[in-house]
Amino acid sequence: MSLFKKCLIAGSTVVVLAAAAIAGGYHWATSPLELNPAQLDVTVKPHSSLRSVTLQLNRGGVPVEPELFVIMTRLLGLQSELKSGNYEFKTGVTPYEVLQKIARGDVNEYVATIIEGWTFKRMRAELDANPALRHDSVAMSDAQLMSAIGALEASIGNGEGLFFPDTYLFDKNTSDLDVYRRAYRLMHARLDEAWLARAPNLPYRTPYEALIMASIIEKETGKKSDRPMVAAVFANRLRVGMPLQTDPTVIYGMAEAYAGHIRKKDLQTDTPYNTYTRMGLPPTPISLPGVASLQAAMNPAQTSALYFVSRGDGSSIFSDTLGDHNKAVDKYIRGQ
Repeated sequence: MSLFKKCLIAGSTVVVLAAAAIAGGYHWATSPLELNPAQLDVTVKPHSSLRSVTLQLNRGGVPVEPELFVIMTRLLGLQSELKSGNYEFKTGVTPYEVLQKIARGDVNEYVATIIEGWTFKRMRAELDANPALRHDSVAMSDAQLMSAIGALEASIGNGEGLFFPDTYLFDKNTSDLDVYRRAYRLMHARLDEAWLARAPNLPYRTPYEALIMASIIEKETGKKSDRPMVAAVFANRLRVGMPLQTDPTVIYGMAEAYAGHIRKKDLQTDTPYNTYTRMGLPPTPISLPGVASLQAAMNPAQTSALYFVSRGDGSSIFSDTLGDHNKAVDKYIRGQ
């Protein structure tokens, strides 16, 4: 057989395989899905990637095949059109209809997501930018907003730490004050639960002081398993009269002056939040802590450690003595 004929046969085979793949993909995209239960809601979170959307659908009970869903979405050019929100699906819906619904933003309810570790300022900016909310608070100061939602701490004038980071569902044109009110009440509920389950002999006099500590823990480590140890170090320092010396509080006190790094001068410049120049806790929280940080603050690890330093991989190494701490700093920070 000539080489030309072989190439023709090979080319025909590729065309046949491609046609079969397209036909198979079309069959999958238009085949009804069985849902259990037969009607369910799935929330697509804001800023989700295409693959994250497929994962959220599967976890929510809509069994789309991830790779095929990604391919279908890209072939249709809809990967940048997927919209966050709460979607209702019923048995019999096809993968193609699922995609179209999310691309249209045909939501059952809208969502506002507040992320652990955000500041109250960041939370306000995100809610102000949510197009589905009615922005009743946009011209209010923090103190006015706190008063408008009936916050007990309205006299403080600072909402930092008092709103629970979570995903909140709402109907279109709901007042943003409703979301603030719900997040505020949920934080108080979570804080009260953690306070009631706290370990004995903590160095905090009130739940609010524990909330301040939880907000520091939230910013000090992203590794959940390290949080009880970080909490223990700070609790031990409070007990023995050591300054907390935690950089996130310094950064918070610097506000707009923070440019991405801390200089020696910044550590020496006194602010109410500089825990290098001032003893004890800062006057307010410095972020919105999640459940893991609240629990760590209320139930720190049993240890005598007074120091910790980052290994550079998200985890930390803890030391009881300054000498051991300096060795860890040399190894993990200075590379000696």
